[in-house]
Amino acid sequence: MTALDTKAKTLLALHRPGDPVVLPTVWDAWSANIAVGAGFSGLTMGSHPVADSIGRADGEGMGFEELLARVVQVTDAVDVPVSVDIESGYGLEPLQLIDGLLAAGAVGLNIEDTVHSEGKRLRGAEEHAEVVRGLREAADAAGVHVVVNARTDLFIRQDGDESDRLDRAIARLTLAAEAGADVLYPVGRHSDADQRRLTAELPLPVNAIGLPATPAKSHFAELGVARISFGPYLQAALATEANRLLADWK
Repeated sequence: MTALDTKAKTLLALHRPGDPVVLPTVWDAWSANIAVGAGFSGLTMGSHPVADSIGRADGEGMGFEELLARVVQVTDAVDVPVSVDIESGYGLEPLQLIDGLLAAGAVGLNIEDTVHSEGKRLRGAEEHAEVVRGLREAADAAGVHVVVNARTDLFIRQDGDESDRLDRAIARLTLAAEAGADVLYPVGRHSDADQRRLTAELPLPVNAIGLPATPAKSHFAELGVARISFGPYLQAALATEANRLLADWK
């Protein structure tokens, strides 16, 4: 596990508030090679684009083994650290998730608090923190500091009253930090004021989502962001361009 641990620590060191690492979100070996060829030093694999690439729905419409099959293809194709979106965990135990990811060559993960297999309910804040704790303990036992990116869906779900949603997200992610997360991901599009508050009040590096067609790395840097990923938006932008290229051939 030494090589994987080195790669995991390399990934963790890339997270610098105010000097964000951009980790393009890829879905197969082809997209991974494009991103690495363009000069990026790490990658994320998003559940939405991976699911689309194999004809499944996002929201755990694919199984964990199907995801891992794609992860192996990517880690075999490129030599940079790869972090994988494991949605809410596919109903599996933390040890199963960590063992599967490490066997596939991944050194980071996103874990979200929407439980797709249980009617898309939102985990309680303490419950989500316990999932993070389990993942950290399993990674520690394996001897690899898997980079755990704890995500909350409060903003994209618009759960509860908007007036205290930011407070609830900060409290929820702070618990995840205390449980062993390395990065915090309040997924959604935020105003500058809200993004500044998130990066100022959260105790760990913050992940923001970027839109590839509207580069804003320097702006995210000013807001204190440490990590930028694309979710499904890179794949969507390429799909738009492909449709444009194909349109004249109908």
